[in-house]
Amino acid sequence: MTRDTPHRSRAPRPGYVAAAGVFAVGMMGTTLPTPLYGLYREELGFSELIVTVVFAVYALGVISALLIAGNLSDVVGRRPVLFLAIGLSALSAVCFLFETGLPLLYVGRVLSGFSAGLFSGTGTAAVLELAPEERRARAGFAATAANMGGLGLGPLVAGILAEYTPWPLTLPFAVHLALLAVAFAMTRLLPETVHHSGPRPPLRPQGVKIPPEVRGVFASCALSAFAGFAVLGLFTAVAPDFLAKTLGEHNLAVVGAVVFSLFCASTSGQLLMTSVGTRNALPLGCLILVVGLFLVGASLLSQSLPVLVVGAVIAGVGQGMAFRAGLTAVSSAAPDMHRGATISAFFVVAYVGISLPVVGVGALTKALGVADAGLVLAGCVILLVAAVGAHLWRRPPAVV
Repeated sequence: MTRDTPHRSRAPRPGYVAAAGVFAVGMMGTTLPTPLYGLYREELGFSELIVTVVFAVYALGVISALLIAGNLSDVVGRRPVLFLAIGLSALSAVCFLFETGLPLLYVGRVLSGFSAGLFSGTGTAAVLELAPEERRARAGFAATAANMGGLGLGPLVAGILAEYTPWPLTLPFAVHLALLAVAFAMTRLLPETVHHSGPRPPLRPQGVKIPPEVRGVFASCALSAFAGFAVLGLFTAVAPDFLAKTLGEHNLAVVGAVVFSLFCASTSGQLLMTSVGTRNALPLGCLILVVGLFLVGASLLSQSLPVLVVGAVIAGVGQGMAFRAGLTAVSSAAPDMHRGATISAFFVVAYVGISLPVVGVGALTKALGVADAGLVLAGCVILLVAAVGAHLWRRPPAVV
């Protein structure tokens, strides 16, 4: 009986670098609207709660794609799924380009969520598998940096284009469409890394399915991802409105740059993980996250932009350190034939973490105001991250 096994292409070209670029462009589109919601509120006249609903449908799209199609690239190949993710991202951009009200915003965000869900597992697996053995660690950094870097570039690019050009709600998405065209061309050149020696397995929704050999590593690493992404969710939910309503900062380029600082610091934290080691990076990352969160809370109390930025940078370093360590451990432990599905399950946990603070801030803001709502959620996330860090310190995962 033949067994279906994906194997790495032997093409000598540096395909993992191109795959990381495609991954970054895809993830960039998911955060483009972040600094623009204030403009949409003015144009369409909706409340803060509607912003929460718009984000919630995005998160629902991400998690649905991960649960339903998380193993799709293990079956049909990495390149076809990357093409599908690029197409969904392009359709999302078109919805924003031609939006005339809330319905197209909802559709655009759902499509963006589907795209992000497909990119998260497939993009990570493609980057890792296209790297030769001697560059596997470098490819791991490229994958996580592409993810966080793309997420950070979205608000930065959108904020600059919205602030300094005459087309604030159209040019960011037109630029992204152009970048997606480049990503499509790059994907056509990538070698396929999934090949089956027998009949192709049937396509079916996978749910959250963890191979037995990964479960010991997965639980602890997914906990750290949940905690780190909860911090990302809290910051992206609070920072834009806090800057505008509390600090009176209405420059969209500044708003985008502040959000970008968190994701940029995450990339720095990923670099630090190499010197710290995977086992130590998980609890240490959580500790640094707690310090950053305390400063974010202090900035809400003192209404200080510099303290907010410093808190974002410190929290980003901790998130990046723990995120790369967790993803490296999980992807290394996963068998080749289930790598895409395992990484997708990891991102399911992470995106549940990023969703809860956004929904919580939206629900509390009307009653408490953005600063107090942020303080309440910051306190909850601090307790969560501290508990996860203590667990990882006492029971570090058995990392190979």
